[in-house]
Formats: sequence, C-alpha cells, structure tokens
Amino acid sequence: MSAKILDKHATTAGAADPSARPSQQRTVSEESGGRGRTRSDAFPTAEAQRRWWGYFIVMSVCALVFSGLLLTWNNPVPPGTTGFWLIAQRRAWSLLAIIVVAVCQSFATIAFQTVTANRIITPSIMGFESLYRAIHTTTIFFFGAAGLTAARTTTTFVGQIILMVALCLLLYSWLLTNKRANVHAMLLIGVVLGTGLGSLSSFMQRLLTPSEFDVLTARLFGSVNNADPEYYPIAIPLVLVSTAGLYALARTLNVLALGRETATALGVNHRVYSIGVLVLVSVLMATSTALVGPMTFFGFLVATMTYIFADTFDHRYLFPMSVALGVCVLTGAYFVMNHVFDAQGVVSILIELVGGVTFLVVILRKGRL
Repeated sequence: MSAKILDKHATTAGAADPSARPSQQRTVSEESGGRGRTRSDAFPTAEAQRRWWGYFIVMSVCALVFSGLLLTWNNPVPPGTTGFWLIAQRRAWSLLAIIVVAVCQSFATIAFQTVTANRIITPSIMGFESLYRAIHTTTIFFFGAAGLTAARTTTTFVGQIILMVALCLLLYSWLLTNKRANVHAMLLIGVVLGTGLGSLSSFMQRLLTPSEFDVLTARLFGSVNNADPEYYPIAIPLVLVSTAGLYALARTLNVLALGRETATALGVNHRVYSIGVLVLVSVLMATSTALVGPMTFFGFLVATMTYIFADTFDHRYLFPMSVALGVCVLTGAYFVMNHVFDAQGVVSILIELVGGVTFLVVILRKGRL
C-alpha cells in the first residue's frame, strides 16, 4: 500500500476529527504489538526487513568480488605494468556492459510485470528481440556479411533504439486513444507482431549462404562482446534517466500493483501512469537489446529471484535487490564460464537455459499464465 496515499487519507481524517488521528495511531500501534510499526511498512515484520538487508549485502558483495575477478583474474601481463592496465581497461568495458544490461533488464521486467499484473510475462513479449533479429537479418540479406560489419556504427545503434521505441509507442498510443483497448489486448498485438517478424527473419535466414548464416548467428546471441564503447555515451544517459523515472514512480507502482479498480479508487490514473511506465520500460529494453543482443529469459530469472529474496511488494526495495541480483548473476556466470570452463560465448546460452527451466517450473507450479 502506498504510504503517501495512506498518509494523505490519514491527514484528511485527522483534519475532520481531531480525536480520530491519535485514536488511529493507537489502534495501529496496538495491532503491531506495541513495536511502533505502521500499516505502511514495506515489510511484514522487522525480521523480514533484516533478512532483506542481509540478502542485499551478500549479493552486492558477491557482485563486487566477481567484478574484481573479471578485471584482474588470469591477466597474462605482470600486475602494475602498462599492459596489465590496458587489458584491465578493455575488460572494464565488458563489465560496464554487464552492469547496464543488469540494470535495464531488472528495472524493466519488474515494472512491466507490475503494470500488467502478471509475473510470468516479460517485456520481450512486445517484440523487441524479434525486431532486433529482423533488422540484422535484413541487413545481411541485402548487403552481405561485409554490410553487417560495416553497419556496426553509432548511427545504427541509435536507429535500432528509435525503431524499437517507436514500435512500442505505436501500441501505447493505440492503448491511450482507444476506449476499448486494454493492456492484455496490447500484449496480444505485441505477440502477433513479434511472431510475424520472427517468421520473416526465418525465411530470409534460409536464403543465406552458410558463411553469412554463421556470422548472423554469432550476432543474434546476446553477448557483452557485442557492446561497442562508442555506444556508452548514448546508452548510459538513457538508462540513468529511465531508471530514475521508474524509481521516482516506485510508490505509484505499489498502488498500480493493487489492480485497476483499487488504484482508481485511491486517486491514481491507472491508464496514464501505466503508459508512462511502459514507455520507460521500452526505452530500457531497446537500449539493452541494441547494446548486447537478445536476453530473453534473463529478466524473468532476475525478477523471480527478487520476489523470492525480497519478501516485499514495495518497489523501493524490489528495484535495488533486482539490480544486485542481476549484476551478481551476470558477473558470476561470465567469470565461471570464461575462466573456469574456458567457454567464452556460451554464457547467454547458459543463462537462457536456466531462465527457461525456471520459467517452466513457475508455470507448472502456478498451473496458469
């Protein structure tokens, strides 16, 4: 429950009847066992709050340890030399891509699931990844492998983000102007568009030569190696502005999570706030996908783990926990696969496998979407 709205109602009640507010405070204090807890607490018990801080600190420390190992482990040049720092700097660009992707996917997935009132679906359902595959497949289909390599520029990166966001804004504008439209109809249209783009991409891929198909396949797997440092001056400001906007709307997201009728009764314009959140989600997902490629089940995996560890519905605590978990999972996976199993390039496949299995387990346990 939004603390701000509850405080507003409590203030109004107190102004109408001066004796009501002290009485309400006493009642709340008595119900909480005299521990001073109010109805607007983010956690059900003080133990749950301590547990949240414990998990958050552990995940943050693990993320820092894995990040340090990624920068320094197995560096062939002696520490302190110029070559050592050059290799560490090159690895730092990949680490920055991991952090950007973790922030984008965690914030976008949790906000999207709150607005759609469904913890199974992810923003990928809107067709971001299908459009990404269609853009790259079309490029190599008409211009060949050399054209795909030459198209790896900042202009192309910005163009991909604009196309993905424009596709979502088209759907959201229809949702805003059509009185009969709802979020579920918009999601269904997103699924249809994604399926259509996927079928078009599959058709063109069948007409490619084997060498062109190999080049395209390597590009279509999500990897931090796809991130170019020239993209960061554009990607990082977009991510900072979007995440700051979503965090500022954390209390409103708490109310939206109660459902359309309850949110409207509490004075929140459900449609306007939902569209605003979805626009920010589309910017984050477009930036992440254009930067490293498709990460279909990573956001779902991180969001599901966040709900398990956080034990709260307050988005002020869900967002930080999801970021800590996302960075920990990605840095840990890249360190283990690159330096323990010496299997570079399969990290995204492993994450997609674990995320897909988690998705099936959640579906089978819930018995519904």
